[in-house]
Amino acid sequence: MSSKSGNLSINSENIFPIIKKWLYSDHDIFYRELVSNGCDAITKLKKLELMGEYTKPEDLEYKVQVSVNPDDKTITVTDNGLGMTADEVEEYINQIAFSGAQDFLQKYKDKANEDQIIGHFGLGFYSAFMVADKVTIDTRSYKEGSTPVHWESEGGLTFEMKDGDKAEQGTSITLYLNEDSYEFSNEYRAREVLEKYCSFMPVPIYLKNEKAEPEYDTIDKDQLTDKDTVVETVLEPAKTEEKENENGEKETVEVEPAKERYKILRRPVPVNDTNPLWNKHPNECKDDDYRDFYRKVFHDYKEPLFWIHLNMDYPFNLKGILYFPKINTEYDSIEGTIKLYNNQVFIADNIKEVIPEFLMLLKGVIDCPDLPLNVSRSALQNDGFVKKISDYITKKVADKLTGMCKTDRENYEKYWDDIAPFIKFGCLKDEKFAEKMNDYILFKNLEGKYLTLKDCLEENKEKHENKVFYVTDEKEQSQYINMFKEAGLDAVILPHSIDSPFIGHLEQKNEGLKFLRIDADLNDTFKEEVKEDDEAFKKNAETLTAVFKKALGNDKLEIKVEKLKNEGIASMLTVSEESRRMQDMMKMYNMYGMDPSMFGGAGETLVLNANNKLVQYVMEHGDEENTSKICEQLYDLALLSHGTLSPERMTNFISRSNEIMMMLAK
Repeated sequence: MSSKSGNLSINSENIFPIIKKWLYSDHDIFYRELVSNGCDAITKLKKLELMGEYTKPEDLEYKVQVSVNPDDKTITVTDNGLGMTADEVEEYINQIAFSGAQDFLQKYKDKANEDQIIGHFGLGFYSAFMVADKVTIDTRSYKEGSTPVHWESEGGLTFEMKDGDKAEQGTSITLYLNEDSYEFSNEYRAREVLEKYCSFMPVPIYLKNEKAEPEYDTIDKDQLTDKDTVVETVLEPAKTEEKENENGEKETVEVEPAKERYKILRRPVPVNDTNPLWNKHPNECKDDDYRDFYRKVFHDYKEPLFWIHLNMDYPFNLKGILYFPKINTEYDSIEGTIKLYNNQVFIADNIKEVIPEFLMLLKGVIDCPDLPLNVSRSALQNDGFVKKISDYITKKVADKLTGMCKTDRENYEKYWDDIAPFIKFGCLKDEKFAEKMNDYILFKNLEGKYLTLKDCLEENKEKHENKVFYVTDEKEQSQYINMFKEAGLDAVILPHSIDSPFIGHLEQKNEGLKFLRIDADLNDTFKEEVKEDDEAFKKNAETLTAVFKKALGNDKLEIKVEKLKNEGIASMLTVSEESRRMQDMMKMYNMYGMDPSMFGGAGETLVLNANNKLVQYVMEHGDEENTSKICEQLYDLALLSHGTLSPERMTNFISRSNEIMMMLAK
């Protein structure tokens, strides 16, 4: 072939601004494109071999070699795949650029699956110009009698093409890096990027630092292979020990014979795993395989709880593994990672169109060769198809969880506290997931037993139709918990911030269902009946209310006087469910400055027990000097049994407690 040169663009609006700005936002992506092009070239050659159109030499091992030279600031990516003829270089390299920017956009922007533009050699190749001032291609086609081709371009605007001198089939691309991109010729940076994008590509990928000192290993004779480069033969003398024989005499005995060992050049190790775990059938995989893969991919040394192996061929091809990590913290601070692959080529983390939002709390990998990606693999097209993939993943997660609840209830209960925030978040975010999980949501009761919603309603059916009582903080609500236990009532423990919106969701979905925190009100179980015509009780209640309001200096405080069965309880605080939920919502949305009374009052009620002797004392000695102290103390104790005191109230409470103890000491 005679030497040929020309312009790579026929107008000033050339392809490279589009490559840089529209196609690729991350400059390190060129490694992915060049290496995956090399893998594609080998994969296509393997297909030709299967079809009988190519005979592979016995000693040929398919691989992609990445060589970096930090001194010369170059990177070379070499594959031993199809290679190209001069006509193919013209078509795949020159013509794409020749088409000009506008034509290029029209031709390729909306095309994906049908034309298989991903892996189209020229397009990925041009990402090299994001980091290189000059790029050369040396290629030789697998076709018999083909002539090698040398191509080079500086600045990506003009090219020169002529006969080359490449002896083996395949393609080598060399990048002469620009000043801003020298980092990519550093071996450690190169390894980092290759591990990010190419960890599971289907062809072995090797990284070599051209300037690194050679490294060696010493191996036994029986470990030597034809591929090893022997640097030196090492003769190790026999090992002996002095031992005592039967006659009690000492003699030297050989314990290990002399042996010949070999010092060899260290064998290259691929940076990738060509057959990742998700490609294997679940029956082939052991639990330890899943755990090892999890540690390797996510660098998380905490054990995952369990996992789901996705394996689907129809109506689309999808494989993957989703891991449930321990997520028993506040749900809004959890961050998972779902890595998306396309034919073992890494695309991105957490692509929202494919991964339902609630699954972002998990960690995992999903490989979907059928994904309708755009040319840069960075965006998805065809919403309907992508939605089907997303729905399938949701269904498989729900199937795994419901199946575990049905067939392995013991483990399901063991994991429940960890996975509950995730499942509840999923129910709030995804209607179909919520429907599937409805009967498999568990609630832990005061005895630590796990119940379904149906079980909870059955337990309380006799006394409280369609009501479920709950606890948010076992420590703060301990007084109420004890009362419930004494009365033979049950409640469930809902400690997460997600529980508040979640119980609202359940109330909407289940007609007549009502969740009440155990301090929302005092039900009849705890009280003695007071006759409507009990005028003495009414009068005493009025007296108590007046004394307490005066002592506390709070006319607006809601006070109720009840006859509680437990005489040991003097005072309690209840907060209406509606008011407390409103306060929770205000906290969630950082509306701390707002007055809860805007939404119908704070909802707090001070309950005084008329059967308690201290309360009776206040009623009988309302005008005495120390009565106001007792009133304040009872109010603060009620507040403490419900939560915490403000700093000012706490200071006064401690001071007043000391005063009362001094009075007792006298």
